[in-house]
Amino acid sequence: MNLACSLLAACERHPELEAFPGIPYGELLPRVRRIAGGLGVDPGERVAVVLDNRLETALLYWAAQWAGAVFVPLSWRLSEDELDYCLGDCGARVVLREADGLPAGPEHSGELDRDEREISLLLYTSGTTGRPKGVPRSHAADRAGGWSQALQHGYGSADRTLGVMPLYHTMGIHSLVAMHLVGGCFVPQARWDAAEALRLIEQQRVTSLYLAPTLFHDLVHHPDLPRRDVSSVRALGYAGAAMTSTLVRRCADVFSPEVFVNHYGSTEIYTFSIGRDQPAKPGCAGRPAVNTRLRLVETGEIWAHLGSDEAFGGYWNRPDADEKAIHDGWYATGDTGHLDEDGDLWIDGRVDDMIISGGENVHPLEVEDVLAAHPGVVEVAVIGVPDERLGQHVTAIVVGEASADELDEHCLASPLARFKRPREYRFVDSLPKSASGKILRRMLRDETRAEA
Repeated sequence: MNLACSLLAACERHPELEAFPGIPYGELLPRVRRIAGGLGVDPGERVAVVLDNRLETALLYWAAQWAGAVFVPLSWRLSEDELDYCLGDCGARVVLREADGLPAGPEHSGELDRDEREISLLLYTSGTTGRPKGVPRSHAADRAGGWSQALQHGYGSADRTLGVMPLYHTMGIHSLVAMHLVGGCFVPQARWDAAEALRLIEQQRVTSLYLAPTLFHDLVHHPDLPRRDVSSVRALGYAGAAMTSTLVRRCADVFSPEVFVNHYGSTEIYTFSIGRDQPAKPGCAGRPAVNTRLRLVETGEIWAHLGSDEAFGGYWNRPDADEKAIHDGWYATGDTGHLDEDGDLWIDGRVDDMIISGGENVHPLEVEDVLAAHPGVVEVAVIGVPDERLGQHVTAIVVGEASADELDEHCLASPLARFKRPREYRFVDSLPKSASGKILRRMLRDETRAEA
């Protein structure tokens, strides 16, 4: 079933339920048909949008699916040069920006017979080096991703999710797709603001939050939290980066969720694994997801099988990227990991984030988890800095009020091996992050080299 058919079925199945605040499914389809008619595109043509997470962006997504077009959401944070590259690379037929408004025309009859294996979405990965890579995703893959999210995050009929993860990111798109499948409501928040998010949770009785760890951190430490009713929230999911055990405990205390999962995945294959019980195993990536097979290769890198229903079929116009990432039907994630005694997966870090100090491997996440438990640390990132004797020495970039001596004593009192503790602490006001909330360690390393 393609996504136009899927939307039609959802609107027929539960016309009385809200698809968006104030818009029931019964009223959604006429709006989508008029917008699709106004796009003026043929099936397979690209509709690029450079918008934040407003309602109009979500409506344009569904209109593109109804018209059989390929939706290409691009970050409003990109430079004009980066936007020009992506627009040229995807061959956009229509480009919509903030000033354009929603198109409208005669109601489009819908491309209900379009093959579900055709491309419905083209996402551009937010790489830290080189040009962004286009990831084509089919109707079938995104529908499978939506179903797996609904199942593994515990969504049900009439659930309501906060739609603040960018719709140019896999987390945002699949939150939108998952909601229509279960008859849920997607509550858009245009741009992240913790105070506004708390207001929406209370006003809209949001039941599920699927956010990057940094956004959860902002929520549970915001001064407005005691004045807001967040009791409607029953399901928590996070992705995009590791969550420290300290933050897991704080989220569990604030929300008392029935479901609390770590969703480990990527743009290319939406879900790799699900850590189903975060309070019991904070940060654990768990077991392979329902559509997925995983393996650890000799280097410790995690590979995912491309037979997954959620998988892409290769990068757009990038055979060089295919050659690097795809090996005999397996996708090399670039992440390293290990299995614990229960057979559960833990992520150690990125292949290129590994610190080799004095011939010993140091995983940044392990050190960060210890430092984050100190009450004087707000955020922390650990990187390797070139060292004439050791090759690299462990350096902690810290946001907070703790001193270097206090943090060193904290590490010495922890189970962390002595050789893994930071040899250097640097204190900053904030850490650089991607739009999806990932800390950009590569940028920190580059800044450190520039200062040397």
